[in-house]
Amino acid sequence: MVMRTERVELQPAYVLHHRPYRNTSRLLEVFSQDHGRFGMVARGVSSHRSRLQGRLQPFRPLLLSWYSRGELATMTGAEPDGVPLMFSGAILMSGFYLNELLLRLTGRHVSYSRLFQVYHQTLNLLGETRVNQEALRIFECHLLEELGYGMILDQDVETGQPIQPDAYYCYHIERGPVKLLAGQDCDLRIAGSSLMALAGGVLHSDQSLKDARRLMRTVLTFYLGDKPLHSRELFLSLESS
Repeated sequence: MVMRTERVELQPAYVLHHRPYRNTSRLLEVFSQDHGRFGMVARGVSSHRSRLQGRLQPFRPLLLSWYSRGELATMTGAEPDGVPLMFSGAILMSGFYLNELLLRLTGRHVSYSRLFQVYHQTLNLLGETRVNQEALRIFECHLLEELGYGMILDQDVETGQPIQPDAYYCYHIERGPVKLLAGQDCDLRIAGSSLMALAGGVLHSDQSLKDARRLMRTVLTFYLGDKPLHSRELFLSLESS
């Protein structure tokens, strides 16, 4: 069987991760607009003579060109596609967190065009003076939805009734919210107003941000399994230092 060579020109993409390969090359993990996540070898880019040496970094919008005949693509060109985002401190850790979620949860060679746009928008929202917690939570929701794990946030899954803002709900990860009765125990208690805020993508109050962060962390941990996120551990160490 002869494998067909696929050639792609000037595809919007980001580098999620990179590492040295042989003497002057690098192995990239790329997230592209139409071709999803995949591995790519960039030959000779670590040479001091390469004009691409500092270009293939995370959080830099790129137009990548490549060819592939199997699992691993070979880069043929890389052009800037906008102003590179200069992250540092907690914002940098948040960017790494987004990248690690994509690396851990998305499948290779699966198109996530809508998620790519959400990722691009979220990176730009992070590039402010402080971490945009609202943008992170909304990205997490979109990610789960694209993976087929979309969360029910607008109705009680037992009664079908709309979420009431002044009530409290017990959120069951693989089902959804159930209205709490007086004195009832619950491991994941969330205010109805917070569920509504997350569903609408408008987490403006401290309570909604706090509830959404706790909810999304619990749900994502369920799908990530036992292996913790390195970026989350780094962020916690940064907060405690």
